[in-house]
Amino acid sequence: MLALSSIVCAALFCVSGCGYTIGNAFQGNVRSVYVPIATSDDFRRGYEFQLTESVLNQIKDRTPFRIAKSDAADTKLTMKIKSIRKTVLGTTADNDPRSLQVQFAVDVIWEDLRTGRILAQRQVSLEPEISHLFATGTMSPEVGQSLATATQQAMNSMARQIVDLMEAPW
Repeated sequence: MLALSSIVCAALFCVSGCGYTIGNAFQGNVRSVYVPIATSDDFRRGYEFQLTESVLNQIKDRTPFRIAKSDAADTKLTMKIKSIRKTVLGTTADNDPRSLQVQFAVDVIWEDLRTGRILAQRQVSLEPEISHLFATGTMSPEVGQSLATATQQAMNSMARQIVDLMEAPW
């Protein structure tokens, strides 16, 4: 009898899962996502396309979701670039920039188009210390790095954060 109760207890312990899930960490009831081109409140243009492309690549690489047109999608992922800042971190003796940083802050809303329910939303403050979706990229012109390199680094980091928002809540 003691052996039987031990087996039952062990089976219940295994079934409880201890907080782990089997399969991917994304919402099972979502099959497709529509990602319109990001918008921007900043005066610099062109970054909207780069952010959208980075997010689409992350969705394709990391999620089970299919990219769809607006009329065929289960969900919609809307992004708005709130600010883009370029900061000099260090200078040479001649006062030329030695190390620079580009920073992006983005608002994101993930909405279920079937029900109108918001699945995930992050609105960021323009202050980087309290921002949830904030990405940076650094560059050093002296070693041949460019603004394009730093921007791509920041966009990839931002895209990973945005796709992380699409994971199912615990």
